[in-house]
Amino acid sequence: MDELVNDPDDPIVDEKDVPSFHLIEKQIKELDNTIIIYRIFYFFSSRTYRFQLIKKNKMCMIDLPRGILEDLGRDGTSSELDILEVITSNIENEDCWKEFQH
Repeated sequence: MDELVNDPDDPIVDEKDVPSFHLIEKQIKELDNTIIIYRIFYFFSSRTYRFQLIKKNKMCMIDLPRGILEDLGRDGTSSELDILEVITSNIENEDCWKEFQH
């Protein structure tokens, strides 16, 4: 995980730079309001956002394609179901959650 933090090709982005961020945040909070979005990276090569989520002392990473996030802001319905499925399957999967030390 540490190699992601210092990689200049895949920088950390602010929530304001993530399409439909507030909708993603809302979906995560509805599933489990103890989860915090810790950081978000944008991978230029794959046009994917990686959300690092923290819950207590564990971290889970979820990758969401930029195209789906942009579509969510435009049409909503099918993109929202796709994103909800990805978020839910990751959050509910114990294998996603790894020990995290601050």
